Amino acid sequence: MNKQLIAIVIIILGVIGTVFWLKNKPKDKLYNVMKVPEFSMINQHNQTITDRDMLGKVYVVEFFFTSCPTICPVMSNNLRSIEDDINDSNLGFISITIDPKRDTPARLLEYSKQIGVKSPNWFYLTADREEIEQLSDKFNIYVGKDETTAEGLNHSGKLALIDKQGNIRSRYSKSGVPMLFYSGLNYKDSEGKEPSLGGKYHPEIDYLKEDIKKLLAE
Repeated sequence: MNKQLIAIVIIILGVIGTVFWLKNKPKDKLYNVMKVPEFSMINQHNQTITDRDMLGKVYVVEFFFTSCPTICPVMSNNLRSIEDDINDSNLGFISITIDPKRDTPARLLEYSKQIGVKSPNWFYLTADREEIEQLSDKFNIYVGKDETTAEGLNHSGKLALIDKQGNIRSRYSKSGVPMLFYSGLNYKDSEGKEPSLGGKYHPEIDYLKEDIKKLLAE
């Protein structure tokens, strides 16, 4: 057998092995992205909330601001749908404002009432702007200034899922690629699914709900 034929055989075996691995890999198993960054912030009730306070709970983290007219209402509604669909005392939510100058604890409390928050484990948090930006960097979720917007702010619509041990967790995509975060936008079609870059629809929020239930059962 010559070297060229050997190389072809190796490539074929490699492709077969990769396909077999992707098909048989436990896609329903969530993997560890990283440890949740440490944080200590003030909530809507003027109480200090830290990452240690959230140990033992499965929770979702978002970055937002109360005067956001575009993606924040969509994200808030989707989180509320999770709260409604999964009634569990070990489920929590952390909503971190990126506009601490205007989003005081009093304003955050008012906003939580407007949204219709019911859970005692849903905390709207604020801190110094520099601290918030540093935390978003550690989460790898984009937050920044944007002079092209009326509010001068911009941020990602991504959501982080944290398990009871304080690990950020996520799932594998259908192609076997690890996802980092979940989309909180979920612009819905007639079936309640969000359009992907390829034009097809995928139920991102539904994925998040499924994975929350998995972590609550662990």
